[in-house]
Amino acid sequence: MFPSSCDTFVALPPSSEGQRIIFGKNSDRPCDEVQEVVYFPARDYGPEEKVECTYIQIEQAAHTYAVVLSKPAWLWGAEMGANEHQVCIGNEAVWGRESADGEEALLGMDLVRLGLERADTAEKAVDVIAALLEMYGQGGSCMEDQSEFTYHNSFLISDRKEAWVLETSGKYWAAERVQEGYRNISNQYGITTKIDKEHPGMREYALSKGWWDGKSEFNFATVYSFLTTARIESAGTRYCEGKSLLEKRNGHITAEAMMDILRDKDSGINMEGMFMTTGSMVSVVPTNPTLPGVHYFTATPDPERSVFKPFVFVKNAREWKETSSPSFGPDDPAKKKPRFQSKPDRKHPLFVKHEVIAAIIESYKEKGQKITENLRQLEKETMKKMENILAVGVQQPDDYVNLFSECVQTELSVYSKG
Repeated sequence: MFPSSCDTFVALPPSSEGQRIIFGKNSDRPCDEVQEVVYFPARDYGPEEKVECTYIQIEQAAHTYAVVLSKPAWLWGAEMGANEHQVCIGNEAVWGRESADGEEALLGMDLVRLGLERADTAEKAVDVIAALLEMYGQGGSCMEDQSEFTYHNSFLISDRKEAWVLETSGKYWAAERVQEGYRNISNQYGITTKIDKEHPGMREYALSKGWWDGKSEFNFATVYSFLTTARIESAGTRYCEGKSLLEKRNGHITAEAMMDILRDKDSGINMEGMFMTTGSMVSVVPTNPTLPGVHYFTATPDPERSVFKPFVFVKNAREWKETSSPSFGPDDPAKKKPRFQSKPDRKHPLFVKHEVIAAIIESYKEKGQKITENLRQLEKETMKKMENILAVGVQQPDDYVNLFSECVQTELSVYSKG
């Protein structure tokens, strides 16, 4: 099973406007999978403590940063998210010459969350993920069923000053620094000859497998995948569609522009079908370290029929229930072996209401159009308020401790009227 799914984007000055980093991702997952948006505050831990990831237990860090995550409800990790230091990470499924089959280990989505919890810069997140790959490996089914759907992972990581692309094949990896312009990643290797960090044994391993002759210029994408560079860049792929959408807005990429890209169905970026866009994220991070970032999440499928709602890291930010799925504890079929013998209802309150409204929008054109217009107006008004925060900072932190939850409540009120 090789679905074309997920796209992650970043724009840095001069491609973005206003000395801001704009990060965006569509999470494309099975159409019946629920994605929740959750917040976890910073925490300190004892020297012997462990953390239970999706499939395995690993050593816990002495301190974890506050994070906001968009994640499939059945697992521990995340498809995308941000931390209090304005590091943003999204991951993609990739396949190559190295088999992705293997024992349960860390999922790529676990590595997203671990990178956010443990790194205060994008480069440090690369190092954290690389070290965890070396120590624990990656593996295990990435879907909530018995299909044994597995893959390697690529990551797009950004902070206030730069971005990094990190691509993996088993425990081997390469990373490329992006300091200006724009970049997108999709379900294929994209690092070629510009490699700024790498696994120390990555080239030797490729040589031992006969994938590289040891003489020609080393091209990670060509060596570790089945694709030539020419094919990666070929027209018609979703990667190229995403690149084209960024190019059209080059120099003027804003949060609104990134949301438009994520909503684009003609390009395939906003996916429909058995694999569809189940959650979306856009982050606006000023390069000025005195200003906060604003992180927008939908927590619902199909960004065209969803509202991007803001979250800002402030002291005493509170967890919320409206986009948190039910917990099934140790009896969760994803935790018990053999796994996935059943599939519980993981729909959170916003998902339930959105499901009804999405059906109305689909079935009743005139009424659906009116609802969509109201949702867009709500989003526009909220983003206008966030512009003030991005320009001058947070003056009264206590006013924003429930920001995301309050925006969800407003969205629910629009649904009730609909």
